[in-house]
Amino acid sequence: MDSSEIKSPAEGSQQGTPGNSLRRKKLAIYFIESEDRRMAFGRGYTAGSTPVDIHGKSIVDLSKTGGWIAAFFIFGNEMAERMAYFGLSVNMVAFMFYVMHRPFTSSSNAVNNFLGISQASSVLGGFLADAYLGRYWTIAIFTTIYLAGLTGITLCATISKFVPNQEECDQFSLLLGNCEAAKPWQMTYLYTALYITAFGAAGIRPCVSSFGADQFDERSKNYKAHLDRFFNIFYLSVTIGAIVAFTVVVYVQMKFGWGSAFGSLAIAMGISNMVFFIGTPLYRHRLPGGSPLTRVAQVLVAAFRKRNASFGSSEFIGLYEVPGRQSAIKGSRKISHTDDFRFLDKAALQLKEDGANPSPWRLCTVTQVEEVKILMKLIPIPACTIMLNVVLTEFLTLSVQQAYTLNTHLGRLKLPVTCMPVFPGLSVFLILSLYYSIFVPVFRRITGHPHGASQLQRVGIGLAVSILSVAWAAIFERYRRNYAIKHGYLASFLTAMPNLSAYWLLIQYCLIGVAEVFCIVGLLEFLYEEAPDAMKSIGSAYAALAGGLGCFVATIINNIIKSATGNLDKGQPSWLSQNINTGRFDYFYWLLTALSIINFAIFVYSAHRYKYREHQVHEMEKHEMTYVGSS
Repeated sequence: MDSSEIKSPAEGSQQGTPGNSLRRKKLAIYFIESEDRRMAFGRGYTAGSTPVDIHGKSIVDLSKTGGWIAAFFIFGNEMAERMAYFGLSVNMVAFMFYVMHRPFTSSSNAVNNFLGISQASSVLGGFLADAYLGRYWTIAIFTTIYLAGLTGITLCATISKFVPNQEECDQFSLLLGNCEAAKPWQMTYLYTALYITAFGAAGIRPCVSSFGADQFDERSKNYKAHLDRFFNIFYLSVTIGAIVAFTVVVYVQMKFGWGSAFGSLAIAMGISNMVFFIGTPLYRHRLPGGSPLTRVAQVLVAAFRKRNASFGSSEFIGLYEVPGRQSAIKGSRKISHTDDFRFLDKAALQLKEDGANPSPWRLCTVTQVEEVKILMKLIPIPACTIMLNVVLTEFLTLSVQQAYTLNTHLGRLKLPVTCMPVFPGLSVFLILSLYYSIFVPVFRRITGHPHGASQLQRVGIGLAVSILSVAWAAIFERYRRNYAIKHGYLASFLTAMPNLSAYWLLIQYCLIGVAEVFCIVGLLEFLYEEAPDAMKSIGSAYAALAGGLGCFVATIINNIIKSATGNLDKGQPSWLSQNINTGRFDYFYWLLTALSIINFAIFVYSAHRYKYREHQVHEMEKHEMTYVGSS
């Protein structure tokens, strides 16, 4: 029978067990996976993480598939999804206020919930892609759901029956809340269409970036450079979608109405779906590796069942692993043992009592245990970006309220208030365009890193810049509020002050754009490279989940602040009063600044402790070469 062995890279010739100097032991038992997973629609697996075609067969000539051409077909899908996402985020608040006659606060919370669900549900999409469907079919199914949701929203804005009566509802009536409120069934229909759209994003968000990165050959000497450029161009496509949403869609809304605006988003999504499907023959696929949640559960159960077992016991055989380069997990290479979370090693603790055909709920391979460790080690990094997403969410809604009180004229051109969030997108576009010609050479001289900065350094730079952005927002809001009170605009919170330009908001917009480029792009690349082979979509879903949690946290903070700072009985407005001039948005921004500083300190600590998997992979390969040479 074939045999193999496993050891901890940190312990040289030891077995990698806590507190024991054990001789290397050869394991002679094959791991039998608990579930015989197959690809969707009857297609089978091939061994390892080799790219396959849509039928699950190995690709003979890789030069005819993948690469930048295939990636560009994928970019279009994400561009349209982001266009719809930002188009809804900036227009839906105004639509609910002006058309559905909902208060600004409840409209903002509803949109925040939509944004949160569309991102947090990405975990579901990532799970389905890694476990059953594969990334291609997950995108194909959910992008169709997304289109159905956009169509439903378009119908709501087009057919008068779906909205309340608009007669005798001028701006003054809106301020007083005297307009006819939307009927419960009308709001139910709108929320249903909105959340169907959010659910559709669940399968697009975690899979598009990973599926695009799958198109590049890991064995190529330029793989790292291609991957680095891919994630920058990928986020550039995201930014272009946002810019179109904040300009063209807003223009369509003003010129032709709400139905045309939302309809343009649906048309763009339909076209992108067609482009995505046209590129099907060019795509490289990675086969799903079975349910990642099942594997995680098996590790946790096995570790608990053997919690009292000792590594020094005479019953101990070794840490369990299968022979050869490939692991027992479909589509995954082996992962070398590490000393993190040693309590999980009990799941791979092979005892004599396990027998020759152990249950996966009692004995797991080292690779399976290391998958769980990696998922746990990754959590602090995306968790630290939740605060950045809180700031981004607050800027999307609160800065629009600020802009309503400011002069948005640019020379003779008057920009709509809902166009203001385009400026972060323009700053992102500019930075990404100049990234390799300016930022990389400058940072390379400072850090000595070949790409200018490591992935975690880029995330850290983004978080630091976000602190500056929200601090400036607090400083300017204090000045804006004092100016409004001084010049008699206290009660006129929807009236623009002609002598105070809205372009002071550009400073906070541009700073948050810089923060977004460094943080989000660095995070996406970090998660793709660090996630286990069979859990790439789950890894990418971490970033979307952080974005979704940021939206929910923003809503929770808003509700707490309104409850804690406002008192209707005493006539005391909250910091987030609908009348921005009687509220204290500046205090709120300072609170976000303090939270961002605390969050940054936690990130620095977490990043300092993190060890990149790249070093572990090199050590594993060296060990395999040594073992092959000695056999």
